[in-house]
Amino acid sequence: MPSVAFHTLGCKVNHYETEAIWQLFKEAGYDRVDYEHISDVYVINTCTVTNTGDKKSRQVIRRAIRRNPDAVICVTGCYAQTSPAEIMAIPGVDIVVGTQDRVKMLEYIEQYKQERQPINGVGNIMKSRVYEELDVPAFTDRTRASLKIQEGCNNFCTFCIIPWARGLMRSRDPEEVIRQAQQLVDAGYKEIVLTGIHTGGYGEDMKDYNLAMLLRDLEAKVRGLKRLRISSIEASQITDEVIEVIDQSNVIVRHLHIPIQSGSNTVLKRMRRKYTMEFFAERLDRLKEVLPGLAVTSDVIVGFPGETEEEFMETYNFVKDHKFSELHVFPYSKRTGTPAARMDDQIDEEIKNERVHRLIALSDQLAKEYASEFEGEVLEVIPEEAFKENEGSNLYVGYTDNYLKVVLPATEDMIGQIVKVKITKSGYPYNEGQFVRVLDEVEEAAV
Repeated sequence: MPSVAFHTLGCKVNHYETEAIWQLFKEAGYDRVDYEHISDVYVINTCTVTNTGDKKSRQVIRRAIRRNPDAVICVTGCYAQTSPAEIMAIPGVDIVVGTQDRVKMLEYIEQYKQERQPINGVGNIMKSRVYEELDVPAFTDRTRASLKIQEGCNNFCTFCIIPWARGLMRSRDPEEVIRQAQQLVDAGYKEIVLTGIHTGGYGEDMKDYNLAMLLRDLEAKVRGLKRLRISSIEASQITDEVIEVIDQSNVIVRHLHIPIQSGSNTVLKRMRRKYTMEFFAERLDRLKEVLPGLAVTSDVIVGFPGETEEEFMETYNFVKDHKFSELHVFPYSKRTGTPAARMDDQIDEEIKNERVHRLIALSDQLAKEYASEFEGEVLEVIPEEAFKENEGSNLYVGYTDNYLKVVLPATEDMIGQIVKVKITKSGYPYNEGQFVRVLDEVEEAAV
């Protein structure tokens, strides 16, 4: 039985696609082994969101070549899409496939074995107009299932290379989304996370269908779905219709990840983002009206070219006033090939780091404040894994619907189930919880 090993860099979408590529290999009779072991084939799914992503991807590729010089080395993903020649130039790389035509990977491997000539299978992603179907009936991780609903992005923010790596917006056929969601629920998953490159843009390329309708259809048609989470949505995509669906839903969770990137209108303009802070604030207020207790998490880029102390403070104060529940804070890093990398007044690294630290300290404080609102409440948690910081104890860690991380005493068989937990001590990054009981079938049916 031939073996294959995978290494995935980058985002949730890449992890989803690695699982899909594994399905193809599995059907072809391959055995999956750990990346650190000797394998017949290595598949490296690369990331190119930053220059560091490229560098890490090259390191991982070289590691596989050293581990087994006789193996077939396949490189796929975003870095493969944007820089195939750079990857082909690494001695030992045999096959390069970008962010489409992954289904051809096995054909290429057979072709390579016969001809022993490196294969560049990367096409022009900008010409792709159709969503590439890749099925994932189950995941190696058995608690939360990702479901990819769209590909590509039309935004062309000045700091971002991703449209060049992923192409333009393409939505997945709603019937396929619903079919796969049902398959995942039937496989035992209680929570589905809708994911994509620009997830909230789902349906923008369709005539009579949109994200709100998909959310409605998933809830109406997928039997047994308990929790539905949107991995990320832009403020401009939170339409009145989406808010209405969230308001009426029994399965959409009280958590949204809405990337803000900056809280300053002048910086947003330089970033070529499609909203103002006034609009963003209005959407947040509307959401919190329909979903009391909503957790809003976000991404912020600090030290974008030309960012003044005043502009940074606009971001700081906006985040503070609107009580985000947690931030992912990134210092701006130049991405070769993007307009922002060529802008004047790049910010000094020391200033960037100092601002990053101030914002992270604020995020930690806000996360604690948000969690404290739920101390003493009984929430529903899906335990995911044993608590690593306390090996051998009976402690497990999982998430509530509003994305609080809870450590609680549990048993192995509760992993992936919905359990009632009383929050005994709030905190960040962990809350402590006391097990109340497992939801029974009757309650689950009512949920």
